[in-house]
Amino acid sequence: MTNTTLNITADIRHWSFEFDDDRVLWLCFDNADGNANVLSAAAMTELGEILTALPQADASGMIVYSAKSNGFVMGADIKDFTTIQTADEAYELIRQGQSVMDAVENLRCPSVAVIGGFALGGGLEFAMACKYRLALENKKPIIGLPEVQLGLHPGFGGTVRAVQISGVRAAMELMLTGKSITVGKARKFGLVDQVCEAADWKTQAKLLLRSSRPKASAPLLDKILNLKLFRGFLAGTLRGQVARKAKQQHYPAPYAIIDLWRTYGASPGKGYEAEAKSMSKLMVGSTSRNLVRVFFLQNKLKSQGAKPQQKIAKVHVVGAGVMGGDIAAWCALRGLEVTLQDRTEEYIQPAMARAQKLFDKKTYNETDRQAASGRLRADVAGEGVGDADLIIEAIYENLDAKQALYQDLQEKMKAGAVLATNTSSIPLEELRTVLNNPQRFVGIHFFNPVAQMPLVELIKCADTDPSVLDLGFSFVKSIGKYGLECLSSPGFVVNRLLMPYMAEAMHLAEEGVSLVTIDQTAEAFGMPMGPVELVDTVGIDVAQHVAKVLGSAFDRPVPNRLSEMVANKQLGRKSGQGFYKWVDGKAQKDAQASTSETPRDVTDRLMLPMVNEAVACLSEGVVTDADLLDAGVIFGTGFAPFRGGPLQYARDRGVDEIQQKLTEFAAIHGERYAPHRGWETLS
Repeated sequence: MTNTTLNITADIRHWSFEFDDDRVLWLCFDNADGNANVLSAAAMTELGEILTALPQADASGMIVYSAKSNGFVMGADIKDFTTIQTADEAYELIRQGQSVMDAVENLRCPSVAVIGGFALGGGLEFAMACKYRLALENKKPIIGLPEVQLGLHPGFGGTVRAVQISGVRAAMELMLTGKSITVGKARKFGLVDQVCEAADWKTQAKLLLRSSRPKASAPLLDKILNLKLFRGFLAGTLRGQVARKAKQQHYPAPYAIIDLWRTYGASPGKGYEAEAKSMSKLMVGSTSRNLVRVFFLQNKLKSQGAKPQQKIAKVHVVGAGVMGGDIAAWCALRGLEVTLQDRTEEYIQPAMARAQKLFDKKTYNETDRQAASGRLRADVAGEGVGDADLIIEAIYENLDAKQALYQDLQEKMKAGAVLATNTSSIPLEELRTVLNNPQRFVGIHFFNPVAQMPLVELIKCADTDPSVLDLGFSFVKSIGKYGLECLSSPGFVVNRLLMPYMAEAMHLAEEGVSLVTIDQTAEAFGMPMGPVELVDTVGIDVAQHVAKVLGSAFDRPVPNRLSEMVANKQLGRKSGQGFYKWVDGKAQKDAQASTSETPRDVTDRLMLPMVNEAVACLSEGVVTDADLLDAGVIFGTGFAPFRGGPLQYARDRGVDEIQQKLTEFAAIHGERYAPHRGWETLS
């Protein structure tokens, strides 16, 4: 390396640099404040200082790389967003970022971004500002523009450069879905110029820097589509596609992305300014505020639990039904050794077949697929119990049957192993009475479908051994789920909140409101699925059982129609007929006429019981942290993320207003609407 240096007087904490003998600047990003590189305001300011000084050093090129093992740049620092109070403040922050990226793009020398691991959001925008992008081999989806998931869009010039480099079709796929893509797909999109092995990146970066190839640009067809004549037609199509998944009043960001392109056609002259103005409005809007809040709630869920002294490597699951079988398959997919037990091989084989479909779908190659299959073993005799670190009981909901199983299991378990139940309704205090060491018994409650639902409830009693809970959190994290610590109580959290939501749908139907209207009203609020369809999906028999348990616990009526349907074997999706007829796994929602005028307060009648129940769970200590409760409800029920969770929704709307509404409903429809006493302490 040469003695060439940069004339910088400012303190540089997040970057290091040196010149080689060819006067190439090797610029290393190493965020001093965390384990991942994020483009904080401080890091961006320092980068600006470096770029300003670079021309005087007569550099022949710049190679940007990361000192972090987990990736290039994860994106902008989301913490900076939480300090923004006004659109003007947001605008200034964004324009600062844009000016730095402009400086990268306008360097007199060529530049190469070395993408080793994740390049997301602002990280990809940084890379796009460089002339070339070199990516290290990686089979996982690591490159993307996920801002839309925070209610935003790219703000460091990404809405312009993505279209310029990849074309409108590829750029819109990235920006509107927010999904990451693999290095291979990124190369097809023009976002990556070259791919190399990790051991050879320095040599390849230098060669790429010296190449004479032009900077990547959009394919010819996309350049034609970018003409003003065609933009209006394609923008209309894109808006229609987005509208089928998200309403503009709930999620304005994807519509803003389309409008920016339709109006400015990825023109740098006006596009960057328009991008900054659009982004600044989104940053201070309620949707982005709440989605950013959800982002931090997600991290809070991940941070729970102390590091346990032991590790879960082997899992034994008893019960090969839909839940037990899918729990076993998911654990095997995520790298654990799993044995699956049931009464006979006949009961286990359907679960093994479902597992293979999961492995086929979720693995990247045949080697990984075979490895996952090899980690899951049918075990009718229960031989895996003695070796297991964790035993999960997932048999049918019967107290006597579960206790008989526990008595057998505790005689075979090794010292230090943990016994857990996947029960959805039976209190742990009742289940554990037959155990020699009840303090080491926990609930690990998954939700169906296991592969899709991110939340797992970790159920404890008042005297549960904290080290067992820590082990439970460690297990949940290891399989890529979020754990929510709950006190043992009827319905725990998710089922307790969902049941009044579903039950109120039945009451509305009895009043003559059409099932389709009920579902559409809930979906318009932002729920992923209406309560009627949800009951059908869960199963009428399951819903009836949980309704009875919670009805008995909280003195609430159980809708008569559920019992009638179970008697007639109309069990919902699994039987092909429930409230709806099901064909090929889809509810046939033909228009159904209401027998009376649709009540004006259908939305509140559906949603406020859920909010009231969330207040009850917090007040009664089922979950002791309001933020974690909101997070659990979002990830466990799909409660409209852009509303920030039921408690945040109550604060935003007004605690007094909701209490008054509940009181009015209680006077008209019954005590099931009575505001819980916990409202008095909610702030």
